[in-house]
Amino acid sequence: MLKYLVFVGALANFLGASYYLKKTIRGEVRPNRVSFLLWGTAPLIGVIAAFSDEVRLAVIPVLFASLMPLMIFAASFYNKKAYWKLGRFDYACGIFSILALILWAITRDPKIAIFFAILADGFATIPTLKKSWTHPKSETAISYGASLFSQTTVIFALEIYSFSELAFPIYLGTMNIAIISTLLVSRHKK
Repeated sequence: MLKYLVFVGALANFLGASYYLKKTIRGEVRPNRVSFLLWGTAPLIGVIAAFSDEVRLAVIPVLFASLMPLMIFAASFYNKKAYWKLGRFDYACGIFSILALILWAITRDPKIAIFFAILADGFATIPTLKKSWTHPKSETAISYGASLFSQTTVIFALEIYSFSELAFPIYLGTMNIAIISTLLVSRHKK
């Protein structure tokens, strides 16, 4: 019965991301479009790969960790303060995502796709970490906290304790802790 807590976690992620979505539309936060696009696509690759590797309920929080950034990405076009700056780094992140799909197609090993999708997502996090440090008011910790809660509910849905089941939730939880910590320390210093 506890395994269904992933739906509570998904709802928390949805509510936290909705808060960020509302702030995006109002122009109160400045999402980096490249980060949010990659935060949407990389976990989606992970979800599809994990699902193909027999992971079921444990992918729900990762699915929401994919869909919500894609919604924020779309909403960012209403926000004049959001930015879209493509550089070498952004292209490298995109290459990791494409490489994940290509290697998965060649090897038929979903773990390789998950690994490269995590790398792409991790690189996409760096600009937001930097911005969280230099401009902490341009981000909100609430949505990252909701996502962190969502990822912790995976514990209750674990069935096979495999890389495919655990890798993305552990990575996403760590990424959320890093962003929240950066925001809190930066705000405290300022």
